[in-house]
Amino acid sequence: MGRFKVGCVVGAFVLGISVNLAVAGGILKAGSQAPDFKLPGDQGAVVSLAQSEGKTVVLYFYPKDMTPGCTKEACSFRDHYQDLLKKGVVLLAISVDPLASHKEFQAKYSLPFPLLSDNAKRTVKKYGVWQWNKQRKAYGTVRSTFLIGPDGRILKVWSPVTVEGHAEEILKSL
Repeated sequence: MGRFKVGCVVGAFVLGISVNLAVAGGILKAGSQAPDFKLPGDQGAVVSLAQSEGKTVVLYFYPKDMTPGCTKEACSFRDHYQDLLKKGVVLLAISVDPLASHKEFQAKYSLPFPLLSDNAKRTVKKYGVWQWNKQRKAYGTVRSTFLIGPDGRILKVWSPVTVEGHAEEILKSL
């Protein structure tokens, strides 16, 4: 019985190290199972990845509403949204900004896709996009996009993203 208790403690300790290393290891890679999430969206509904099971999903993470790079990226996705829909793609965007900020961003730029709020930072951490920024000396979201197949596996990852031409690059990958 004593061995069992020690074994469990050691096992838990080893598991804890593995989990921490996985999070510290960076952004999820192609071939990985995309972690599910349930996040509130700017339209008032809770959105999960599981709701898109059987469909191709473009999931993009962005640092902050109303900033120049994020606005340019969102507007590019808006401008190519119908092309993505024609290909059967579900487009979802996530940042750690609050819903009020998302609603303002969505309304100002007429964004037709959900902006999901990850205030608790669980999803950005699961995907490995919440990282230390040496220049800013703070944690933040690395602009990243995940192409997720109908089976829930990550097909392709862009990280960090170059905003210029990104939506077009995704369309070419479909």
